[in-house]
Amino acid sequence: MNFLLISPEILLVCLAVFLVVLDLLLPDRETRSSIGYLAVFGLTGIMLVVINQFGAAGTFYADMYQLDRYAAFFKILFLAAVSLTLLFSFDYVDRLPRHVGEFYAMIVFSVLGMMMLASANDLITFFVGMGVMNVSFYILVGYHFNDGRSGEAGVKYLVLSAASSAVMLYGLSLIYGYTGSVTFEGIIQAVRPVPAMLAGCAMVLIGLGFKIAAVPFHMWSPDIYEGAPVPVTALLAICSKMAAFAVLLRILLQAVPALAGMWLPVIVALAAVSMIVGNVIAMNQSNIKRLLAYSSIAQAGYLLCGLVAANAAGIKGILFYGMLYVFANVGAFAVITAVKMHTGAEDIEAFSGLSRKAPLLAVVMTVSLLSMAGIPPMAGFAGKLYLFLAVVDQGYLWLALLGFVMSMISVYYYLLVAKAMYWGEAKDWHSYSVSTSLTCTAMLSLVATLLLGIYPGPLADLASMAAASLF
Repeated sequence: MNFLLISPEILLVCLAVFLVVLDLLLPDRETRSSIGYLAVFGLTGIMLVVINQFGAAGTFYADMYQLDRYAAFFKILFLAAVSLTLLFSFDYVDRLPRHVGEFYAMIVFSVLGMMMLASANDLITFFVGMGVMNVSFYILVGYHFNDGRSGEAGVKYLVLSAASSAVMLYGLSLIYGYTGSVTFEGIIQAVRPVPAMLAGCAMVLIGLGFKIAAVPFHMWSPDIYEGAPVPVTALLAICSKMAAFAVLLRILLQAVPALAGMWLPVIVALAAVSMIVGNVIAMNQSNIKRLLAYSSIAQAGYLLCGLVAANAAGIKGILFYGMLYVFANVGAFAVITAVKMHTGAEDIEAFSGLSRKAPLLAVVMTVSLLSMAGIPPMAGFAGKLYLFLAVVDQGYLWLALLGFVMSMISVYYYLLVAKAMYWGEAKDWHSYSVSTSLTCTAMLSLVATLLLGIYPGPLADLASMAAASLF
């Protein structure tokens, strides 16, 4: 076995253990605050290792674990998203009433689960990776135990996620029971459109639909997003969703493509309903985290459009949109973190007068939200263009038109936030005290969002190569 293929995962485990031990050894809380910087440094180093492996290909341990450009692209996405999220969260995490080392270690373990999902080539690795990610998020969502909303969110996420995982596990057992194989290669050779197989695939789709927060499996996301600590909400909105997409694409396109006539109409319906429900309900939200929760549901609908195409162009659109979604969300949640620490509130009114108190943060928030709405020249426009062109080429013109209309509707509620920032009256005129790390993260997300919108070519080429390796 070539252990170099799983060197990033080995390094992640070592990093998590190191952070916990360091947290126990450092003498006081002030010195332990430096653990966050070590976590970011370690994750960045591991990302460089994955980038160096981008062109490599191979399998590990009886073909159960696969390394290809598709997996490497998602791993880079996860590591970049988590590194940037931690970078703007240092001051916020220092205020949490527990050891910070535990917090950072659990985030590193959640990344390990995500990377396992991206490389899973069989049902066992898939479920173990999902379990590692889920258990980490169970702890992280309820980490702020002095906040009743965080505790409530943690319990809700535990119960609902465990239920969806149980349904998914039963579906996996049905697939294994019929095909006699846990590997995707073995399943594709034995798959037939029989009731047991269809029921198994439906249950797996239900479980993964919960993770990506697609309607009607979205009921958990608004409450959990609102109650969880801001950095954890950012990771749920970005990484958890994209990790579920990573394994969903592998299962549908590598394990059961013969059943496309059965699952494709379901994906079409999920995409359409998610775009409609997410955008319509978001218009009535006053809490910024709940607004972004429903926006995230709509984003899941846009991403599902790429799966509807079920070809390299559609997968390229998902990968491209997923990467730019990282920068847009990081920018938005960085600003939310600054506002939360300054005002102690998370409603849209807390952003009133932000353009006069912290002009840079107001610009970053505006650009991030408009990118999620798909307004040119922000990166979101290019991402949605790739997704909608892919479905139009497959004859789903109506779905692309629906996505365009829903994107225009999203502009309304995003501009409500901009209206508060630029025309709202501030409740106080105290200047914002923003850390250097948060400012750098906000600037990086702003530059990346604009640059990828104006010059999307290099990232689009990487996404094309990664999508081609899936087929």
